[in-house]
Amino acid sequence: MPPETLSLAGSAGTPPLARPAAPRRASWRGSRHLTGWLLAAPLALVLALFLVAPIAMIAVVSFWTATEFSIVPAFSLENYQFLLGSGVTWRVLLNTVKYAAITWAITLTLGFTVAYFLAFHVRSQAWQTALFLLCTIPFWTSNIIRMISWIPFLGREGIANSALLSWGVIDQPLDWLLFSDFSVILAFVHLYTLFMVVPIFNTMMRIDRRLLEAASDAGASGLQTLRHVVLPLTRPGIMIGTIFVLTLVMGDFITVRFMSGSQSANVGRLIQNDIGLLQYPSASATSVLLLIVTLMVIGVLLRLVDIRKEL
Repeated sequence: MPPETLSLAGSAGTPPLARPAAPRRASWRGSRHLTGWLLAAPLALVLALFLVAPIAMIAVVSFWTATEFSIVPAFSLENYQFLLGSGVTWRVLLNTVKYAAITWAITLTLGFTVAYFLAFHVRSQAWQTALFLLCTIPFWTSNIIRMISWIPFLGREGIANSALLSWGVIDQPLDWLLFSDFSVILAFVHLYTLFMVVPIFNTMMRIDRRLLEAASDAGASGLQTLRHVVLPLTRPGIMIGTIFVLTLVMGDFITVRFMSGSQSANVGRLIQNDIGLLQYPSASATSVLLLIVTLMVIGVLLRLVDIRKEL
């Protein structure tokens, strides 16, 4: 009879007979732990080769120096001293943060409104799916095409100015509609609003509708229900959307180049210019600086909300 059976059938003096089962249980746990590591190994290898190794290489190159004709693989802090000591770097970094903050505020407002409407005001699941797919239609085309499509609309003789002139709203075309901060932020909002809608909508769909009914039965108004029930339960989705939007905007450079008419810059433009001049160490140092700032922002957001429940 196995020791486990004896331990169950015996008297109070027989528990020592159950001890031989402990090594078997420990062995099973160890094999399960090893299996988990083996299953995670392929993904860990891919991440190490295509994410960690390139970032490490960029960090290493950022400490090299470059001349007009060659790159000198010698340790130097020259790139970081130039970056951190230049007023242009801080102005461009501030401009990058400004674009990210304004775009985040607008996309959050639009994304929350759209997600709230789809989750709580559209009762039919078929209509929810149809309207959600309607939001994704612009993403069926290239980002560059969607961005450039604003140029003939916002131009001095574009559709917007022509309509305002014909309606008598303005006396002369508005120059600030295109090649300005307004056009840059408008393009950012157009490109990245869906990245805010999707996680917020996904979080709202998980909210138990009985909580809303309970709040209504307790006498809460619609605004109170939104503030005390919906918003707290939607915070993980908001934070996920925030991380998406901030990282995309802070790393974008082509939108700033086209929509500002090369009259404005962000950190991505600095990196692009350095690469165009074959100044790879300087571009690497700027990339490391941008990565550090982005990770700091994400770190603050992750301390505010635990998003692991959404992953």
